[in-house]
Amino acid sequence: MDLEQIGRLILELGAHRAGVVAVEDIDFQPDFRRLCESNACGMYGRSWMCPPLVGEVDQLIASLKRWRWAVVYQTVDTLEDSYDFEGMMAAGEKMNRLTARIRRTLADCEIAPVLLLGAGGCRVCRRCAKLDGRPCRDPEQAIASLEAYGINVSVLAPQAGMKYINGVDTVTYFGAVFLGEGEGPCPR
Repeated sequence: MDLEQIGRLILELGAHRAGVVAVEDIDFQPDFRRLCESNACGMYGRSWMCPPLVGEVDQLIASLKRWRWAVVYQTVDTLEDSYDFEGMMAAGEKMNRLTARIRRTLADCEIAPVLLLGAGGCRVCRRCAKLDGRPCRDPEQAIASLEAYGINVSVLAPQAGMKYINGVDTVTYFGAVFLGEGEGPCPR
């Protein structure tokens, strides 16, 4: 299965758009991680997949540079208005379900290894085990964000042929599948 087929598969699974970017072309910005440190989302230090617990940004960037391709995907959802917090959370949950479907489908297709990064913090578990002083319940399914890895999504989006902002009263979330070479065929 080639990269374009993976992109089409991700669209079939429910993404609004998908595009391929060479990892060497991604503009990594370690300072971008400061947005996480501002704790606007309230998850800084409260999730194993969020900074600072997910790891040092320079090490995370180095780990991404070992991959060759990123298949970037997005969801776009309509909100009642720009203050529709419930709509934003529902759209975020929809993105997380899509990312989980992508992970399962790629595993079923024997496309491995891959690394998935999503939007915002990990929401695989209803409550992160970190909050209870325990290790991650399912590290193989846990999902860190693109931003935690020093990726400015507003720069990445146009590289993948997408808009970062998709109109008034919409919310757009991004994820990416990082792949190397040698992916196996999908038995569809």
